[in-house]
Amino acid sequence: MRPELPASRVLVEGIACALGAGLLWGLVFVVPLMLPDYPPAMLSCGRYLGFGVIALLLAGTDLPRLQRLQRQDWRMACELALVGNLLYYLFLAAAIQLADAPLPTMLIGTLPIVIAIAANFGSEALPWRRLLPSLLVIAVGIALVNSHEMAQLGTRRSPHDYLLGALLAVAAVLAWTWYPLRNSHWLRQRPTLASGTWAVAQGLATLPLAAVGMAAAAFLFQDPGGFDYPLGPQPLRYVGLMLTLGLCASWLGTLLWNRASRLLPTALTGQLIVFETLSAFAYAFIWRGALPGGMALLGIALLVSGVILGVRAFRAG
Repeated sequence: MRPELPASRVLVEGIACALGAGLLWGLVFVVPLMLPDYPPAMLSCGRYLGFGVIALLLAGTDLPRLQRLQRQDWRMACELALVGNLLYYLFLAAAIQLADAPLPTMLIGTLPIVIAIAANFGSEALPWRRLLPSLLVIAVGIALVNSHEMAQLGTRRSPHDYLLGALLAVAAVLAWTWYPLRNSHWLRQRPTLASGTWAVAQGLATLPLAAVGMAAAAFLFQDPGGFDYPLGPQPLRYVGLMLTLGLCASWLGTLLWNRASRLLPTALTGQLIVFETLSAFAYAFIWRGALPGGMALLGIALLVSGVILGVRAFRAG
């Protein structure tokens, strides 16, 4: 059941929540570049260990509602945590470290289109003639932005690394296509489930998985000449960034996305993941200390225009 609010207010609130989630999720693309000496497993497990610890601290304030969750809710929370959290970020971090940021970001940038198309086969399907214009504009925008990004590749990585990085990025796309569709479907089946409670539940489900992954990593990095397990060569920076991702990108980002998923049609929220793509590019430019070129700016303008077209299409419905 949708909240008893004016349709325009529901739309604005849902878009604002998706925008907030995208701004926070964009952080995950730059952290692997800030910690190049850390294996992807340590980035994924560290981020979600931080998420789980934060969720554990928040659980005390939400205990009555958490206790009302049923066994199937916890089972779904574990599935979402494994696929949409740990595996997705493991694949993404590995792809970024192997192929640098542009190639994985380009492939991840297709998510707004992939998710919107997949979601439009559901019960809230929009006629394709109304959905396709926004998707085409977004696709052209992604192509223009990434034509600029791909020009930054240079020859610093081997063809093998690019290929493996691309395959891992595709795996990340598949994981994150499944996550929002499944999460949105579950929330719609449970209209009384609060967005914050569900975010905490996913964090609690993530905690043991991340802890097991972190413990297993000890056996992978026991070579004395390898990674300095568990905190690596920059322990304070590592812990600080993992807690930042756990709090901002994982808990708060999940909370905002849950709210957006409850308020908006899934095919529209799929398009709004473009905010994550835009944020990732913005943070990458800031990290490089560079300004986007004319082609990139045109692509960004088309991405924003595509989102506006998508919103209007659903509003007209």
